[in-house]
Amino acid sequence: MIQIRLTVYVVLAALASLVVSTPVKAREDSAKVPGAQCTTIDRRKEWRDMSVEQRLSYINAVLCLHSLPPNDKTRAATSRYEEFQATHILLTDRVHSVGHFLPWHRHLGTLYGKALREECGYDGPTAYWDWRRDADSEVDILKSPIFDPVTGFGGDGVEGTYTLPPDPNNEGATLPTFAPAPGPLPTGTFTFPGGTAPGPFPTFTFPSGTPPPPSGTPFPGLPPGGGFPSPYKGCVLDGPFNSTNWRIHLGPGKLVTEHCLVRNISPFGKFMLTSEVVRNVMLSKNYEEFRLAVDSFQNGPIHGGGHVLVGGEMINVYSAGADPLFYLHHAGLDKVWWDWQQVDPTNRLYDVSGPTTQGGSIPITLDFELDFPALGPNITVRDTMDSALEPNCFTYE
Repeated sequence: MIQIRLTVYVVLAALASLVVSTPVKAREDSAKVPGAQCTTIDRRKEWRDMSVEQRLSYINAVLCLHSLPPNDKTRAATSRYEEFQATHILLTDRVHSVGHFLPWHRHLGTLYGKALREECGYDGPTAYWDWRRDADSEVDILKSPIFDPVTGFGGDGVEGTYTLPPDPNNEGATLPTFAPAPGPLPTGTFTFPGGTAPGPFPTFTFPSGTPPPPSGTPFPGLPPGGGFPSPYKGCVLDGPFNSTNWRIHLGPGKLVTEHCLVRNISPFGKFMLTSEVVRNVMLSKNYEEFRLAVDSFQNGPIHGGGHVLVGGEMINVYSAGADPLFYLHHAGLDKVWWDWQQVDPTNRLYDVSGPTTQGGSIPITLDFELDFPALGPNITVRDTMDSALEPNCFTYE
């Protein structure tokens, strides 16, 4: 069995050498006028629907991006890849729980895909992760093609290989954790309207309208000290983003520390990403309902679900971009928004609402300006809404 696996790896590695991405000079025509007709369309594909050659080429382009120097050398980012993460860290509080959460992250993904193509020679489709295909399956999540060590993003973190850095000022934005009490935890299911997750925790249903406790909070019925373990389980040691190949210098949170890719993959996140949950989100009658639904615990927290499933730094609201899966997850979220828009483009294509700031009262408009420091020029919300026009130029398959 080991010999067979080794043979497959050697064959795929040889194939990867044919598609290795190398830095290339950005095309001079890269700046297009927003709203103009597209000359080419990026036909975005789900990861497992891409050919092996495309997947290997995509992975190599990500590694290439991490080998390039940042455009803005005045910030803490040490690579072009980290520059995307740095921009997300800088703007986190301005682009979450606001009306432009979806438009801003849509364009971040567009800029990221553009960098892979124009700076690292990637010529395949932008990849997205349709978590439903994993969440609806009874197959162990670690056996998903997403986590394949050769043609995927590697597997789980290994316990004992990572320790959170000192953080006296709580800049790391790490979640509180509670060590389980000695002995086995109670078994059961955790349920809420729309989904059920397997144990190890007792059966507990949140009443309608009651937000769940944060990760790390003991569930009712757990022994004293019981609760979720730390999401920062350990370093990923296999795959292309293993702790030797992939060193990140930003995070957790707003901290600046060198560390490995940290994960704690948990099947707990699956129940938030099922087809049933996505169908409930798609029932939203307008953008306001939709944007709330993607983050609503009762109606289907598909945004948080993907972060929770991967765990580790992906669960950090600031520095989640340390994990390359961040971009596939957000592309998957964008596909759900795109699907919702396509159901009724006349009424939904330019439908937008919500506050301009967290907890604010000023409503977002199509002319609200979005900024992307070190990544690209400012654009308006309007510029992101129609995928068939510049600067978007994509469709989903």
